[in-house]
Amino acid sequence: MTKNTNGTRSATTLVIGGNGKTGRRVAERLQGLGRAVRIGSRAGEPPFDWDRPDTWGPALHGVDRAYVTYHPDLAFPGAADRIGAFAEAAVAAGARRLVLLSGRGEEAARLAESRLQASGADWTVVRASWFNQNFDESFFLEPVLAGEIALPVGEAVEPFVDAGDIADVVVAALTDDRHVGRTYELSGPRLIGFGEVAAELSKATGRRIAYVPVSDAEYRAVLRENGLSEEFAELFTLISDGRNAHLVHGVEEVLGRPPRDFADYVREAAASGVWDVRG
Repeated sequence: MTKNTNGTRSATTLVIGGNGKTGRRVAERLQGLGRAVRIGSRAGEPPFDWDRPDTWGPALHGVDRAYVTYHPDLAFPGAADRIGAFAEAAVAAGARRLVLLSGRGEEAARLAESRLQASGADWTVVRASWFNQNFDESFFLEPVLAGEIALPVGEAVEPFVDAGDIADVVVAALTDDRHVGRTYELSGPRLIGFGEVAAELSKATGRRIAYVPVSDAEYRAVLRENGLSEEFAELFTLISDGRNAHLVHGVEEVLGRPPRDFADYVREAAASGVWDVRG
């Protein structure tokens, strides 16, 4: 907790992954509302590390709510145990309001959700589709710059959601009691295949960016060659098997407005210069 100028105490929110795609936006929005924020990261003060439970207590000191994101993914082995242990530690430390970022269609992530819900916290779960910002702030950035996006998803479609919309929903859940005990599923306003993604990117950048379908085995081989875990390939099943190939309406339900369209995101990101290739 921090003191206001009038001597009263104001809530402090721990934003785990506060330098990441959604965490950074959540922190900025909370600060814009005059809320005290603590960034939960290895470089934070105090530091927070999912692999070091001894860092959780200091990071939770004086905190009354938290936005919980887990790296690399809630579906990975060990995630549920860590989420459960953290949620129990948070409640014991006085941080009862917990908002968990989860994934749409990730059955393996449901155990982590259940563990957080069983902690006694005032919880909200936000399940999101794949992010627009994966193309300019994450693992699709290098393929876009190289001009070729090679993925094992065939002609499948995905309702990409904007990280800004996720952040707005999370801030509402952290600050409004009406969202306690609710699970929200978020998507963008339309279904998009990666061929269309490549076309949108090509139009916005003025250069050719191709989508190249590859097999699961080919993609796993690329992961091995680059020293990455093959478990990342399993995440693409969420797209390739069509389980999330439909729209959901959590953004409208929480915020009372439609979600941001992928084309609007692409135009803004392109204008920032993030995809400029200089020879």
